[in-house]
Amino acid sequence: MRVGSIRVHFGRTSFIQPATGGLKRAYREREMEVQHNTLVLGGVRVQELVETYQSPLYVYEEDILRERARELLAAVSYPDREVKYACKANTNIEIMKILHGEGVGVDAVSPGEIYAALAAGFNPADILFTLSNATVRDMEFARSHGILINIDSLAQLRLIGKKYPGIEVCVRINPDVGAGHHNNVITGGPESKFGIHFAQVDKIKKTAEKYDLKIIGIHQHIGSGILQPDKFIEAMDVLLETAGKFGGLSFIDFGGGIGVPYREDELRIDVGVLGQKISDEFSRFCDRCGKTLKLVIEPGRYIVAECGYLLATVTAVKQGEKHRFVGVDTGFNHLVRPAMYGSYHRIINATHVEGDIIGQTIAGNVCESGDTFTRDENGIVDRDLPAFNEGDIVCICNAGAYGFSMSSNYISRPRPAEVLVKQGTSRLIRRRETIEDIFRTAQDL
Repeated sequence: MRVGSIRVHFGRTSFIQPATGGLKRAYREREMEVQHNTLVLGGVRVQELVETYQSPLYVYEEDILRERARELLAAVSYPDREVKYACKANTNIEIMKILHGEGVGVDAVSPGEIYAALAAGFNPADILFTLSNATVRDMEFARSHGILINIDSLAQLRLIGKKYPGIEVCVRINPDVGAGHHNNVITGGPESKFGIHFAQVDKIKKTAEKYDLKIIGIHQHIGSGILQPDKFIEAMDVLLETAGKFGGLSFIDFGGGIGVPYREDELRIDVGVLGQKISDEFSRFCDRCGKTLKLVIEPGRYIVAECGYLLATVTAVKQGEKHRFVGVDTGFNHLVRPAMYGSYHRIINATHVEGDIIGQTIAGNVCESGDTFTRDENGIVDRDLPAFNEGDIVCICNAGAYGFSMSSNYISRPRPAEVLVKQGTSRLIRRRETIEDIFRTAQDL
């Protein structure tokens, strides 16, 4: 531990005595470092990061990224298993290179994600392309790179059968089970647009036979942000029962959706327990069918969410009749989850981690009333935080998943730079956009 440093613990309900005096609340299972009352990420002070790369800024801790990938790989004891990273969570190529080095594969849902995976060094055999109302051009792109296609509907099964008779495919099943932190991320069940209902197995098989398609895998994904292992296992059981109706399978993909604790009072899912349940269920199934198949899971959020932070600078503090508005130099164009889902992200005053606690609303710089980071589905919810002042740095946590990847150029603002930190060093892994970048395509027409 450095002189003048403290460690802020995250996960369990405990307290430590910080160097600055007073008590520090423990939120999650890992530690974050505070040095002279200032947040430190990957051994680098946040002021140094903002001075070097400006704000707003996405920052990722490499050690946490690697740790989460290794946890999942170790959690599933079944010998023939593969963890595919659902890269829609974060497609920064440098992050994907790290995950490639850790031995995971990729689940891609667009040609752009296939491109990113190939650029990061993944082999075509490492990649599964999961369709969702994809075009013929999308299928052609995947096929041209030798990538297995995961079919989402009977219509697309017929389409690919006509165009590529005799090829190997995977089929996505809707197990009629859904779960997730918000209705918009539940991807299984009767309200879901995804997959072919498990009751339509006969239609799947007849269509495949008509075009000599070889179904070598079946797949499901029930939702995102799941913190209870039992819901995952419930859907797994449905898919295994469905799998028994197919011959010629070589793998079964149970999808992802493993959540992380966003709120201070949420408990972390025990991936060791989940992994053992998955392994045991799958082993029993393989014993019953007399064939050893490959077990695949495809988490995204769990791997990258907690390694990422969005740093912003306070530009104005305004006392309204009901709220103290802390204005920052970023908005929902850079992190849309609070506005879209009412999602909770823990927020730290990175400049003054300890301080007088008051209720505040963190407000973005987009000209929309919904552009606040302290909110729920119904609107603004003040957050009790150390008082922010102009020039302070706001740190929004758990921004590594569906942060930059869902960002946009709304109101014609450039997207932030992305930086990787590790053991006191930082490196740029995506430069900050410029206004010229936004309009370059239009100017070139």
